[in-house]
Amino acid sequence: MKFCSECASPVSLLIPAGDNRPRYVCESCSTIHYQNPKMVLGTIPVWECDGELKILLCKRAIEPRHGYWTLPAGFMENDETTAEAAMRETREEAGANIELGKLFSLLNVARVHQVHMFYLATLLDLDFAPGEESLDVQMFSEAQIPWDDLAFPTIRTTLELFFADRARMLAGDGGDYGFHAQDITRAMRSDAEPT
Repeated sequence: MKFCSECASPVSLLIPAGDNRPRYVCESCSTIHYQNPKMVLGTIPVWECDGELKILLCKRAIEPRHGYWTLPAGFMENDETTAEAAMRETREEAGANIELGKLFSLLNVARVHQVHMFYLATLLDLDFAPGEESLDVQMFSEAQIPWDDLAFPTIRTTLELFFADRARMLAGDGGDYGFHAQDITRAMRSDAEPT
């Protein structure tokens, strides 16, 4: 940041009185410009028929991670709840009609200043299509998930947690899908890395 959004004067990076970390502070009007983490909201859209469960994934048409698979998700907008953001992103990226379930995962990605949250969701029909930010939208069983071509560590972690909960439930251990909170510290795999 170079200029104040309030008065357009230059800003300096310094620790304001009573604070404990550097902030951009306007040299003219003294406005402190706080920069806070961004919220990424999405869903785990599932379809179950005759005992077979499939998850809807989107192939990204934008950077970062163009051409890699992801759950439908994106940045939360102002004046939205987390649930509204998750549903909007699912419509925008996958054209999918869903019934939103409970919050399933909350993943802190501190190194990129983000918090990713995924809701369970049930597809209401199989009428879906790629949105502007998706090259393709497909249904995958657990065995078909393109694990080596997932876009982000948060997607892999969420899917692993989902299938672990499902396996526990199917094994007769009872219960339901849990709520999972984790810190994600691993970086994305580079396109140059072998799979």
